[in-house]
Amino acid sequence: MVKCFFFRALVCFRKGKKKSISLPSTSKNPASEMENMEKRRFDSLESWSMLLDSETVDTWEASHYEDDDNEDQGKEEWTADLSQLFIGNKFASGAHSRIYRGIYKQRAVAVKMVRVPNQDEETRDLLEKQFTSEVALLSRLLHPNIVQFIAACKKPPVYCIITEYMSQGTLRMYLNKKHPYSLSTETILRLALDISRGMQYLHSQGVMHRDLKSNNLLLNDEMRVKVADFGTSCLETQCRASKGNMGTYRWMAPEMIKEKPYTKKVDVYSFGIVLWELTTALLPFQGMTPVQAAFAVAEKTFRLVSYQCQFALNLVWKDVCQRLFFFPSFVSQKARPPLPANCQPALANLIKRCWASNPSKRPDFTYIVSVLENYDACVKDGLPLPSHSSGQNVILDRFKDCISVNSSVPVHA
Repeated sequence: MVKCFFFRALVCFRKGKKKSISLPSTSKNPASEMENMEKRRFDSLESWSMLLDSETVDTWEASHYEDDDNEDQGKEEWTADLSQLFIGNKFASGAHSRIYRGIYKQRAVAVKMVRVPNQDEETRDLLEKQFTSEVALLSRLLHPNIVQFIAACKKPPVYCIITEYMSQGTLRMYLNKKHPYSLSTETILRLALDISRGMQYLHSQGVMHRDLKSNNLLLNDEMRVKVADFGTSCLETQCRASKGNMGTYRWMAPEMIKEKPYTKKVDVYSFGIVLWELTTALLPFQGMTPVQAAFAVAEKTFRLVSYQCQFALNLVWKDVCQRLFFFPSFVSQKARPPLPANCQPALANLIKRCWASNPSKRPDFTYIVSVLENYDACVKDGLPLPSHSSGQNVILDRFKDCISVNSSVPVHA
């Protein structure tokens, strides 16, 4: 198992004076008042980098080593000179994080800052755990289709991760600019191959991503895709038979939604949804809320409600019931985003296999890469994508294999 080594370093910062901000209080609870004041003060800061001002921070920088069994081989201590980190404009944000453009040691970088709240102990522990896990995993991964980790620092209330800068943003941003169903088969295959190769490498390292989606796939200047955001990722040996909801509902596998034990096949399901996005350029389960999409995929309680509406009530009450729960009747079946009629049959088949309800029926990424490379070769040679055999042909092929070459029994296709 690959081991990660982290080294503490003392880094000198330029000290700056912070202005105190006094805010009116409307809360009678002193603890709540303090929490609200802290939140408002924090949110009012133009740049979270102001909170990194300190004499010492915990730092990590990427170091690569060839022999995991020898801790001394390839070990190198780095001193992070954050005086060379220049932070520019914010270009993305989340509930507890902001991402800035930056320059680090004369290199364009993305700076992800995570704000850890002082008052909410549960959230603080969760964010710290995610930060530590993301740094540990990113620092051991090296692949053309995985975003490259450069450095990290930890100074509560702000944690910072520095990675290579991906100039073209997320895959979701790219697809939002495209007309529906406008991507060529060649482009779909190129992007899908980048993603699947990155995921194949990730799984080969024993890592489950658990939040694969178009918003966590980044594009560089050459329009190559790299897998990013490992905040919810884990080693398969450490999260084996895990339960609970990780990731994002629209891309989440049914077994994870149902909080059943799951495996790395949850990433394959998510890839199936992403491949659907590439073929349509649409948001999956558009018109549904994330929670509605989750119920549709998992076939939970609302399936019974839908059946009751459909069979126990007349058409008027069926409509009332559906409007009451804001849930369409078609979710009584295994809901997946609708495949377009003009979708390549070969791609449609692969998508369906990836998002199969039974995880054991989903292929692994080694198989997916092989299939997509075959399709890509066909497109480059001007050949049609191979169609999948029907059940009858599969049986016939197997029957042919059972007959020796010298057999006199004729077999007709």
